Amino acid sequence: MYSMKHYENAINSGVKMYEETADGIILQFEAGEKYLYNFIRPGEAHVKEMITLARKGVGLATYVNQHVRDNFYSKLK
Repeated sequence: MYSMKHYENAINSGVKMYEETADGIILQFEAGEKYLYNFIRPGEAHVKEMITLARKGVGLATYVNQHVRDNFYSKLK
C-alpha cells in the first residue's frame, strides 16, 4: 500500500497523486495508473526535479511530458 499525497494542481494536471521514495517518485495519473521513476531510470537529476515540482504543486505533468515521457522504471499495480 502506498502513502500517496494529492498533487496540489491535480485539477489542471494529468498527475493526481505522488509519493516520494528513498531514490525516486511514484506518480499516479488521472486514469489511475501508477509509475515509479527512480535514480536508475530516468535518472537522479530528473527525479530530483520531479520531486521539487511535486512539492511546489505546479509544472510536474509538463516536465514529465517534455523530459521523461515513458522513461519510467516500472508500472505499478
